[in-house]
Amino acid sequence: MQWKSIARVAVVAVFSVVAVAAHAGGHHVLLTLSKDNLYDTAKEVGSFDTLVAAIDAADMVDTFRQEGPFTIWAPTDEAFAALPKGTLEALLKPENKSKLQALLKYHVVIGRINSQMVIAWTADGGSAATLEGSKISVSSADRQITINDAHVLKTDVQARNGIIHVIDAVLVPTGLGPLGD
Repeated sequence: MQWKSIARVAVVAVFSVVAVAAHAGGHHVLLTLSKDNLYDTAKEVGSFDTLVAAIDAADMVDTFRQEGPFTIWAPTDEAFAALPKGTLEALLKPENKSKLQALLKYHVVIGRINSQMVIAWTADGGSAATLEGSKISVSSADRQITINDAHVLKTDVQARNGIIHVIDAVLVPTGLGPLGD
């Protein structure tokens, strides 16, 4: 068998794996291997309907489909629902598109950063620059990773162009301005 054929078989085998759940030292890890980009992977997961709608409203689908690699701290639908009353509705209005884009970019860092690398960041000062331009705070204690004030619920959801880490709160950059009621 030629090396090219072996490589194709290996790629198909890797992309055929849909999800592997693991438990590592008290830290729950969800590893999803996907041939899709970050946007389509978020759509497939099912707990990111609000995030996907926000990406659509911000006209950022191409950003999340481009080559990358990127790491996304992805708030769940419940995290968006917990925002103060009127905030999400205000963000989704066309006149707030630049604020929505800033908010979404604040959830993204450049590079494929897996959970072990995130934990290593805590030893290196505990911050990371976002696509929005400011930094997020990264900490871990008892194998629980925290980004700013959001807890990481699941890690290492793999996409072709990056990684998604699921968080329980929406990260809001300082200076975003007033939103909602």
